[in-house]
Amino acid sequence: MASSKEFLNFVLEQCSELTARPMMGEYVIYFRGKVVGGIYDNRFLLKQSAAAKTFLKSAEAAVPYKGAKEMLVLDNLDDRELLKYLLEAMYEELPEPSGAKPKSRA
Repeated sequence: MASSKEFLNFVLEQCSELTARPMMGEYVIYFRGKVVGGIYDNRFLLKQSAAAKTFLKSAEAAVPYKGAKEMLVLDNLDDRELLKYLLEAMYEELPEPSGAKPKSRA
C-alpha cells in the first residue's frame, strides 16, 4: 500500500527542516540533508541510530519493505519539540550525504 500525500504532508509540517523524496510509492525523509527514515504504509519509520533507540525505547520495530533493515516506528508525531530534539540528536550520528541532494519539500 502506497503512503498518502496527506500523511506525508502532516509529517513534513511537524518539522520545517524535514524534506522528502518519493521512492517507489513511498518517501525517503531527510533532516538537514541526511536520511533519517521514511514514510512507509502511512507510518513514519526512523533509522535505528543510538539516539533513536534511546529516545524511542518502547517503539515497535518494523521492516519497511522486504529485505530492508528494521526501523523504529515513530507513533507520537504531535510533539514537535520532542521530534526536533530527536532529529537533532540523530543528525550527529548519521553519515554525510553521498552527493545526491534531497528534493525540496514534496
